[in-house]
Amino acid sequence: MAWRCELTGKGPLVGHKVSHSNIKTKRRFMPNLVNVTLTSDALGRSVRARISANALKSVDHRGGLDAFLLKAKDADLAPRMLELKKQIAKKLEAKAS
Repeated sequence: MAWRCELTGKGPLVGHKVSHSNIKTKRRFMPNLVNVTLTSDALGRSVRARISANALKSVDHRGGLDAFLLKAKDADLAPRMLELKKQIAKKLEAKAS
């Protein structure tokens, strides 16, 4: 399982751990990933995802999973979330017409 957020694409970053004597050692900064169950209002079902805590705050801020996915860039989304985005868009388009 990759250390990558399924919604934002956020992954590990590389940096230095710096000691008191200023010796630099390589280290990785891992994203704060959490397993959550999000509800899609358009599809009427819940979706399990492994996302960053920051993405979870963004989903709440934008008004839910559907709004977040419709506004998100396709390049950032995991293939599973991209498929979900297409299903939501199709469902909302069918409901509008």
